[in-house]
Amino acid sequence: MKVLVTGGAGFIGSHIVDQLLAEGHQVVVVDDLSTGSLDNVNPEASFVRFSVLDGELMGLFAREKFDAAFHLAAQTIVGSSLEHPDVDARVNVLGTLQVLEGCRQHGVERIIFASTAAVYGDVAELPVPEEAPGQPASFYGLSKLTAERYIQMYHALYGLNYLILRYANVYGERQGDRGEGGVVSIFAGCLRRNGRLNIYGDGGQTRDFIYVGDVAAANVAAVMTPHTNRILNISSQTETSVNELAALFAEITGTTGCPVYQPARSGDILRSTLRNREACAALDWQPRIGLREGLARTYKALRRTDP
Repeated sequence: MKVLVTGGAGFIGSHIVDQLLAEGHQVVVVDDLSTGSLDNVNPEASFVRFSVLDGELMGLFAREKFDAAFHLAAQTIVGSSLEHPDVDARVNVLGTLQVLEGCRQHGVERIIFASTAAVYGDVAELPVPEEAPGQPASFYGLSKLTAERYIQMYHALYGLNYLILRYANVYGERQGDRGEGGVVSIFAGCLRRNGRLNIYGDGGQTRDFIYVGDVAAANVAAVMTPHTNRILNISSQTETSVNELAALFAEITGTTGCPVYQPARSGDILRSTLRNREACAALDWQPRIGLREGLARTYKALRRTDP
């Protein structure tokens, strides 16, 4: 199968590319390298550098005749979305529309869309099920939810099959210190430099951390499953507080990090964990890497990059 991966030079996208290639698929990566890195791109994949907002995207669809498209290119920073909602909407909504038009015009069979737990906002029912109403607390969550609605309408109007995967907080190798799950990378970097750990709020806020290799495996399963036209949570279904994360990192690294508590940030969700039952069934998938092992792998990878 020939597949397109937008944002394939990024943290999550590059891991999806690796696993797709390992399964024997042909992969074309589109990335403008605004946040991704060419070093992340598997040399077995074809790479083209431009934004999904660029006109060249339609020509690529016409030439390559993709069977499926993975759309990960996005603005993913909650804080940036609050400061620059116009940029957030342009990339996450209009960029998605460009990809959808490419799929519609050139016979792509299905699109797999990277969405986020941020579409839910603060929800009383935990773990959050897919049918929970979207009440995003940031423009980032709102733009992702809007993109989901466009995808569903393209299915209703044009028959484009889809799977929308709502990620919990993804972490692992190649992650930078920005983005939704960036707290893991930030903590690892601070501990590597014997610096302080800045914790925003009281540290009691929780997240559902899931290892990037497990997320990539879910995406690869999504390209083949017959259970399409669904929204699925991709999560560990485990709630972990930021204080617990800091303590676990201290155990793994043998350091304390001296947490320093800062004022809470606007738009941050207080508690989050996603139900993953539907994804496990539809994709014949389950998360395999626990948090301790995943953090150890992440920290080890970062240590290898030290000068």
